[in-house]
Amino acid sequence: MKLLTPQQMRDIDKGAIQGLGIPGMVLMENAGRGCLYEIESRYGPISKKGIVIISGKGNNGGDGFVIARHSANRGGRVSTFLVGKRGDVSGDARINLDILSRMGITLIEIRDENGVSSLREALSRCEIVVDAIFGTGFTGEIQGLTKNVIEAINSVNVPVVSIDIPSGLSGEDGRVSNICVRASLTCTLGLPKRGLYLYPGRLFAGEIEVIDIGLPPSLSDNVPVELTEPSLLRRFLPERPPDGHKGTFGKVLVLGGSPGMTGAVVLSSLSALKSGAGLVYLGIPSSLNAILEEKATEVVTIPLPETSSRTISTSAIDVLERYPVPDLVVIGPGMGNHQETREFILSVIKTLNLPIIIDADGLNNLRDSDLEGAHPPLILTPHPGELSRLTGESLEYINQNRIDSAISLAKRWNCTLVLKGAPTVIAGEAKCYLNTSGCSALATAGSGDVLTGIIAGLCAQGAELLSASVLGVYLHGLSGDIATREKTEYGVIAGDVMENIPSALCQVLGVRC
Repeated sequence: MKLLTPQQMRDIDKGAIQGLGIPGMVLMENAGRGCLYEIESRYGPISKKGIVIISGKGNNGGDGFVIARHSANRGGRVSTFLVGKRGDVSGDARINLDILSRMGITLIEIRDENGVSSLREALSRCEIVVDAIFGTGFTGEIQGLTKNVIEAINSVNVPVVSIDIPSGLSGEDGRVSNICVRASLTCTLGLPKRGLYLYPGRLFAGEIEVIDIGLPPSLSDNVPVELTEPSLLRRFLPERPPDGHKGTFGKVLVLGGSPGMTGAVVLSSLSALKSGAGLVYLGIPSSLNAILEEKATEVVTIPLPETSSRTISTSAIDVLERYPVPDLVVIGPGMGNHQETREFILSVIKTLNLPIIIDADGLNNLRDSDLEGAHPPLILTPHPGELSRLTGESLEYINQNRIDSAISLAKRWNCTLVLKGAPTVIAGEAKCYLNTSGCSALATAGSGDVLTGIIAGLCAQGAELLSASVLGVYLHGLSGDIATREKTEYGVIAGDVMENIPSALCQVLGVRC
């Protein structure tokens, strides 16, 4: 499903109304009816329930007026409030407000503290609250009576349903104003908005339900950002022919490891196998070979020449030439930092015409300029700190512009970029995906190494780099979610995430494990 900025949503609405001739009143009616349907699906029939609807002066308020009308038609005890003056409401919203008046449904204007007091009284005896104050065009801070209204909404202990987006939340980047409605449910209209899925906005949105308002899908064809969904991801899974063998399912070469960091390469290597790769080679500093032969018995280890710091040295490239050519290479897990190791990484990039996944210390040994110009197909998997070091952009800027930063850098470096975090963003040259799986259980040492291994295993089986990255990120998050069911988010370690990769694959496939 496409994920939009507020401006993209406005352009689509305009295309529907002006380009296709769909009346704005039809879209507003569909929005209000769809939201009420979802409210009743979640909280039961509205008949005889007390429902308080707080509308603003724009189209978001108009959606609220439609909900008020249909709630009254279904026997609900409706209390309708307008933050502002009736005379300030115009367009389709005004038409729906006038219908309410002709139906005899009372509307209370909140123009002073008396209006806020009336709202508090209605809230004290209601069972559902509808927030239709601001739409996705909101920016700035909330002051005065509107601030008092939102404080009153947030004080109730009943479901709060926000229409399109919680009032006070930026639909662009998820930033919140000085105050924001804390929704139990957000009924977002037409297509989901970025701010609902980016933090801190995600914390205010509650459950998110997309309401079909009758927009033709073709209107969003040019939107490059999508949410990851199981139906999409099933198509990304590489096929497993029943007569296949380990060569059929691909060979991965993992390069990394240093003293104290052997766990990283083990997690990446075994995760690649658990994701379906047929064979994994593990190139490590020679002095670490004995311990890794014990820790990763299913993996073929390759002892490589090492530096005085016991990291992989430049001459290791000559040793690798004696081994079978893999289908892709992983560089970086637990690799350490050293000038010779940096030179080795650059040699691999320049001499091996293979897809390469660069993670962790693989990235820490590189500079921005190393990624420009011609190079083999790359997947980069930085967290914001690593990306900040590479680009010189501040952590604050990257975290506030996760989607656009990923899209821009994927184009600049001609790569697939996996910007890890909550949520992880995966960008290619023309498309971008926002991941929807995962929880705080993934915030543990070694979790990123598991992710790298999953992506590598999928690539080895023939998945395209962007598809493997999108699916790999989702499976990684889902593995963490499954592990959480048994151990809670507090007790999950990276090995637990790795062990649940097969269960996550079963869930995506829709089969029982």
